[in-house]
Amino acid sequence: MSFISVLSCLSLLLAVGVAQYPKPCGECEQDKSIQSLCSSFQGVYYESNWKTLSCMKMKLDSSFIPMQVPPDAKLMGQVFMGSSSSWGMGVLTNTWYGSLSENGLYSTVFTEIGCIPVSFTSYTPQSGWLTVSTFNWVIGTSNPMDYLPPDFCANSELEETETPHNFFTVMESLAMKSKRIE
Repeated sequence: MSFISVLSCLSLLLAVGVAQYPKPCGECEQDKSIQSLCSSFQGVYYESNWKTLSCMKMKLDSSFIPMQVPPDAKLMGQVFMGSSSSWGMGVLTNTWYGSLSENGLYSTVFTEIGCIPVSFTSYTPQSGWLTVSTFNWVIGTSNPMDYLPPDFCANSELEETETPHNFFTVMESLAMKSKRIE
């Protein structure tokens, strides 16, 4: 469970941040230097800024993790994505749906074999629509250090908040901070 939780946040948030060192990204050598690392096992997440070498440690509510099929999810259907004409030209997927707290809804797609997440879509009146697509999955890890907070986060104190952050508030915070950097 903890590996899936950490992998879920890390894989989604690395699309906005960088793995370990800030590197030029895209045209005009834009720099993405904000990174979030979630650990639902510890109930915290780290938001690190590689430009300023600063780090915030905050509480994380990990009751909903979009990188696994929630226990209360309902199967909507099964679809073959790609072509079924020849072996290896497509993938059998399952689409699941369910309710989120605060009048929210979600649907998520996982592969039938391996239960690898393909996409996640949610809607809440407070935050609107959120869609996350994943691709180029590698089973296993090439660098286990990617799942540890950077060294400059070692002395970070847990910041007190009224309510713990969750997957949605972590994504929103990361998106807003990345937007300010651009």
